Amino acid sequence: MNIKSLLLGSAAALAVVSGAQAADAIVAAEPEPMEYVRVCDAFGTGYFYIPGTETCLKISGSVRAQLNWSYDNNTNTSDWNAKSRGLVQFDAKNDSEIGTIGSTIVLYAWGDEDGQTGTFVLDEASITVGGFKVGYFYNYWDNGLAGETDELGSNLINSIGYEYAADAFKVGVFVDELHASAGNNDGVGIEGQVSATFGPVTAYLLGGYDFANSEGAVRGIVEAEVGPGTLGFAAIYSSGYNQYYGASEWTVAASYAAKLTDKLTLTPGVQYWWNTNFANYDTWKAGVALDYAIASGLAAKVSVQYKDTDRAGDDGAWGGYFRLQRSF
Repeated sequence: MNIKSLLLGSAAALAVVSGAQAADAIVAAEPEPMEYVRVCDAFGTGYFYIPGTETCLKISGSVRAQLNWSYDNNTNTSDWNAKSRGLVQFDAKNDSEIGTIGSTIVLYAWGDEDGQTGTFVLDEASITVGGFKVGYFYNYWDNGLAGETDELGSNLINSIGYEYAADAFKVGVFVDELHASAGNNDGVGIEGQVSATFGPVTAYLLGGYDFANSEGAVRGIVEAEVGPGTLGFAAIYSSGYNQYYGASEWTVAASYAAKLTDKLTLTPGVQYWWNTNFANYDTWKAGVALDYAIASGLAAKVSVQYKDTDRAGDDGAWGGYFRLQRSF
């Protein structure tokens, strides 16, 4: 009986061990947890975390279909041109030990039989850390009044600078790389802007100096909420040809963006230039823009403008466009 008991016990022990080994052999490994895209609400709407990082990314852009037209009273000739544009923007931000670090990349391309088609153009590549900004972007001179009539300057350049912002007050200074254009030389420029909001009124004072041309310009803009819209005035003085503003010695402009309904905005505007191109003649321009919000993300715009000078033999010209734009 003792031998029989010993044999039975040994067989039972072997069965248990064999069963355990067999069970271990067929156990499947635990699956790796899947990381889904998470919404990032730290920097506003539209951001999401790049998987595996603490960086938040936002992708936005627009598709624009536009029909341009013009009529020259001097030659009695008209022209029109249809073209389309695709634009995409990438904004990335993350918190760090030195503050919020941000970067922006904007690319666009035109589809136009009259010009180069399908070639993407870099419209911005910039880095921000707090109020510090460096890269390739539009500077303060690109801002203007509501509507499509005013021409108050625009620069897309490599720049570096700092802007301090409080609740209702901003001040910024930037050093710019300036490139040659008609009547201008390559070089370096410096610009600074102070802006403040007082209730319904916002004012901007901007100055820029082009060291290569030893000339500068000063611009003031005042905007106020009046009635159902925004009334804006602007004035510029330029001491001579410079990269910040070389269109004239003096200019003044005004516009009123009247919000007629929740979807419809009508914006008439006017501008006058003294000593245009520093060539002893004056120029004026008047026009109107109509904006209509068709649906969320889809808008239409119509612009009609007329421009004329006081030079003998110049009878002026008409121009404008119809635009349909889907933004996302």
